[in-house]
Amino acid sequence: MREIGVGLIGYGLGGRAFHAPYVGITPGMTLRAVVSRDPAKVHADLPGMNVVPDVTALLAEPDIDLVVVSSPDELHAEQALAAIRAGKHVLVDKPFATTLADARAVAAAGEGAGVVVTAFQNRRWDADFLTLKGLIEAGTLGEIVQFESHFDRWRPVPADVWKEARPGGVWLDLGPHLVDQALQLFGRPIAITADIATLRERAPAPDYFHAVLRYPERRVLLHASKLIAEHQLRFAVHGTQGSWIKYGIDPQEAATVAGRAPRGEDWGLDPVPGMLTRASETPVAVPNARGDYRLFWHALAAAVRGEGPNPVPGCDAIAVMELLEAGLRSSEERREIALG
Repeated sequence: MREIGVGLIGYGLGGRAFHAPYVGITPGMTLRAVVSRDPAKVHADLPGMNVVPDVTALLAEPDIDLVVVSSPDELHAEQALAAIRAGKHVLVDKPFATTLADARAVAAAGEGAGVVVTAFQNRRWDADFLTLKGLIEAGTLGEIVQFESHFDRWRPVPADVWKEARPGGVWLDLGPHLVDQALQLFGRPIAITADIATLRERAPAPDYFHAVLRYPERRVLLHASKLIAEHQLRFAVHGTQGSWIKYGIDPQEAATVAGRAPRGEDWGLDPVPGMLTRASETPVAVPNARGDYRLFWHALAAAVRGEGPNPVPGCDAIAVMELLEAGLRSSEERREIALG
């Protein structure tokens, strides 16, 4: 089995915590080069790694089969297209692009070149999301009528980093995760209403959103704010047969940020169970399924070899970007945007 050579663009949080560690433990993958302006930071984690100054240099490196784009948002489409033109498979961090037109262009280019182009929607493999998906598929909650997904934080003082000033703010940062999960569970909504705002003093970009996805028989509420001191609520899901409430977030990100390699029997285990309440019954704890981002990487390796499907195909990335762009328009125009 020939090794899949990987080139990584960017070594911020995404490159350091979500990409390099998983490439390192995925059978048949080898990280061969990293684009960074700070070689010392890369070498502190990856001694001896080949650090190159730009994307052009990366694409000139031999034996690079897959390029991971983990750079600032506005560079995603440009760099993904450059890699596709060079005949590389491409993984693009979220957001897949900053406009729907760019998302479509990247997906079309990949299809035309016959390469795998995938979006990094790792939170499909969160422990809580997998648990919820199982409950819905089993009919435990009945028909879902109200779904709330929260990704709140307590960061009252804006940090002096590019992510705080990204166009679209938190809507293009955390919104892709919540939108993608909603689409995976319920499909495409009829319409979206979004309120996207800047609530912190001197914040350079939006730090709050509240979006309502309208379906014929349910409402899906997506919410994020950086001014929530009690930010443990993750899901509140209500159906005709009961409710499931989940606090706490999947532990995999915190583990890799702390420097732990994604290995071990306890990897992806979320110790905080959700609570299931059914009519006139005492609430019961529901043990979580195991979360496992490694499954995304295993599936991607298989897709690159032509041995399995793309884990997050371009059409999924386009569907997410369609809602993100409609949400921006809804907030700007202060009205519901119908999705034709």
